[in-house]
Amino acid sequence: MALDQKTITDFAQEALPEPDLFLVSVHVSDTPVRPKVTILADGDQGITIQQCAKISRRVSKRIEEVYGEEIEYSIEVSSPGVDYPLTEARQYAKNVGRNIKINLAAGGEKVGVLQEVVEDGILFAEEVKQKHKVSLQEPVKVPYLDIVKAQIVISFK
Repeated sequence: MALDQKTITDFAQEALPEPDLFLVSVHVSDTPVRPKVTILADGDQGITIQQCAKISRRVSKRIEEVYGEEIEYSIEVSSPGVDYPLTEARQYAKNVGRNIKINLAAGGEKVGVLQEVVEDGILFAEEVKQKHKVSLQEPVKVPYLDIVKAQIVISFK
């Protein structure tokens, strides 16, 4: 019996050890021989390696209960990392005040500061370069539906 994506997602949701943790994504490879379960989780204050290990143990236990102990698979639980796109409202909220780059559904890319998270989108202040200095425009609301991809911009200044 193959591992089912929705079932594994449900197991992962139930396995979260604290209420401030949330799932970012769950992926089950479609390889029939030794599928790989990849769970990305985060928290409002980040996630520790111990919390990732606890999620891994809990999901593994549920997989063995439902699919049997003889099923072969691998499991990886980690945080999404700064290079992973923001996909959840809670990820946006955790990164208020940081520089982000957004790709818009209408085309184009903007870089600026994530000012606030609202119910159906974000308030975003775009950076504008003028004569060797950067300033921020007034924040505008960008609905989640208009965002194709949003990522944290890492600066080493």
